[in-house]
Amino acid sequence: MPNLQKSPFEVTILAIESSCDDTSAAIFQNGRILSNVVASQAVHKLYGGVVPEVASRAHQENIVPTVDAAFQKAGVQKQDIDAIAFTLGPGLMGSLAVGVGFAKAFALSLNVPMIEVNHMHAHVLAHFAEDPKPPFPFLCLTVSGGHTQIVLVENALKMSILGETLDDAAGEAFDKTGKLLGLDYPAGPAIDRLATQGKVRFDFPEPQIPNLNFSFSGLKTSVLYFLKKEMAQNPYFISENLADICASVQDRIIRILIKKLKKAAKQTGIRHIAIAGGVSANTGLRKTLELTGQIEGWTTYVPRFEYCTDNAAMIAIAGYFKFLNREFAAHDVAPMARMAF
Repeated sequence: MPNLQKSPFEVTILAIESSCDDTSAAIFQNGRILSNVVASQAVHKLYGGVVPEVASRAHQENIVPTVDAAFQKAGVQKQDIDAIAFTLGPGLMGSLAVGVGFAKAFALSLNVPMIEVNHMHAHVLAHFAEDPKPPFPFLCLTVSGGHTQIVLVENALKMSILGETLDDAAGEAFDKTGKLLGLDYPAGPAIDRLATQGKVRFDFPEPQIPNLNFSFSGLKTSVLYFLKKEMAQNPYFISENLADICASVQDRIIRILIKKLKKAAKQTGIRHIAIAGGVSANTGLRKTLELTGQIEGWTTYVPRFEYCTDNAAMIAIAGYFKFLNREFAAHDVAPMARMAF
């Protein structure tokens, strides 16, 4: 029978993350992340975006060596595992299926329980990978290639969305802008790097979206028309102004995000503010959050870079909280490309 009698401080969890194009495995034991291994798929740069079929095939190739590497780095044995946490969704169906299928087989072989994890909940809980950890309640701005949300986190198992994007996510705005500029996918890191070398010279419009919601499709369109207009007059406009364009676009995206976050903090009265998700690795956003926090009197929390992008450590942490609450998954569980928050 599964060992459910251990103290919470003696729990060892294997976590699997395969929602998009990164295959990741982590070992969590006694309140600490012992390993967090990620296998990335550089092949998608050739296509300018993630190709679902290519991603799922790569997961099949990567998952066994990635899990083996996580065990070796952690220095634990398979028989030490008390539960297996895995990403149920949201994400690419083929990619999720590989991780879910592996988790089922591994759990059956060890006779241990499975824990299904919402990928977006896990991004929020990445803040509990190491100190300093935010106290409850706190607000978390979760920004990635597929999501932009302001989340009220009442406790580890109770979260609610206060605002979200009505169309495109902030990460998608970065990537689509990068494509227009001729940058490799994913373009976010390149835009971030170039922005540090440029000046904010071009004023892109701010979408007027009510409440705490976001919209980035109009911004993408305005960048497109701006570049077409300038290139018609000067074919070398992008190459001659690349850093300034990146600085200007990044500045507008960050100002949109921070403005809504300030509004959410004012409405809720909460002064513990966090960011999470792949775009939270953006140095401009991190610096602006820190500066805004000093001005507004917030205590701010930003995960280390390795916990911002997709990784299994955050799945392990989310799984741990559900383990303590004895929330286990049935073996007929199926991956969910779309999953309610």
